[in-house]
Amino acid sequence: MAYAALHLATPPTRETVDALPGTTLLEFGAPWCSHCIAAQGFIEQALQSHPKVQHLKIEDGKGQALGRSYRVKLWPTLVVLRQGQEVARTVRPQTVAQIMDAIAAADAPAQT
Repeated sequence: MAYAALHLATPPTRETVDALPGTTLLEFGAPWCSHCIAAQGFIEQALQSHPKVQHLKIEDGKGQALGRSYRVKLWPTLVVLRQGQEVARTVRPQTVAQIMDAIAAADAPAQT
């Protein structure tokens, strides 16, 4: 999947996210957030190298259940999932490499 430029109109439920197959990048933020805006180029560039990664851009804020379930405190927070389970996260990334490293964690062998 490609980079998602817009936030989802309706955020998915935690149950839906937990059931996602493959690798997913959840991006929590807000369209007016300066840190989120600054990170967009890095996120887009990182996802160009990973076309199979699903990107879900989720508008977060007070009372948003999905963001609270992931304990999001700062924006943007990028959470990488493998088969619906968190394997990595990066908060306020400032380089493409930070995002690439987080995505690469989904390719690492699962810990048992």
